[in-house]
Amino acid sequence: MSIGDALAEGRRQAGLTITQVSQRTCIRETIIRGIERGDFSSCGGDFYARGHIRSIAGAVGMNPEPLVAEYDAIMGAPHAISAADVFQPVTPVRLKERRRPNWTAAMAVVLVLLLGGFFAYHHFAHGHSAARAGQDARAHRSAGAKPTITASPVAQVRRLHIRLTATADCWVQITSAAGATIFSGMVYPGTSMNWTERHDVTMTIGNPSAVKVTVNGKSKIPPGTVNAVTLSLHAGRT
Repeated sequence: MSIGDALAEGRRQAGLTITQVSQRTCIRETIIRGIERGDFSSCGGDFYARGHIRSIAGAVGMNPEPLVAEYDAIMGAPHAISAADVFQPVTPVRLKERRRPNWTAAMAVVLVLLLGGFFAYHHFAHGHSAARAGQDARAHRSAGAKPTITASPVAQVRRLHIRLTATADCWVQITSAAGATIFSGMVYPGTSMNWTERHDVTMTIGNPSAVKVTVNGKSKIPPGTVNAVTLSLHAGRT
């Protein structure tokens, strides 16, 4: 009985299919079918063929050594093989030689960049200085040709800063020139109130002796005034 027939018979006695043997041994089904037919060409060589015979025989419960011995008798006894022979590629791989950096060319490029930057800076600085000198000259000529005009300061808008401090109860009302009420009510002792207005206002004070009123820092109620008084306060004048 040939090696392939013995392995096929052992597989059938073990109740296994080729697919199951392939799953157990991780050998492709096409290789197993070829071995069972006595075709070892797809194994990749005697070394791998012997390994496949051992794996398949072990998977189906057979002793692989008689089968391997029979394979050696048919194909020839194996010669000593080293790990280097197994893993050495058939065609040697030619490693690409690492080229050394060309420092001369690199230095030349750096020198060109430095010289270019120097000339660009020199040209820019010279052009900027010339332009600045031209501007100064034109400004000097313009100053000599035309009289210097000093702009008059813009007139500051005067505002009414009104401050009222009460020492007793006092009724106070402030209305705008258009008649709108700005404030109307009682002011009690110890109370200080402030208003800032941009337009003319009218201020009516019911008990002038009980309050002190200043407009822009100046007192507006004459000393000794006891009767109700109405003050016309004009923006722009204090």
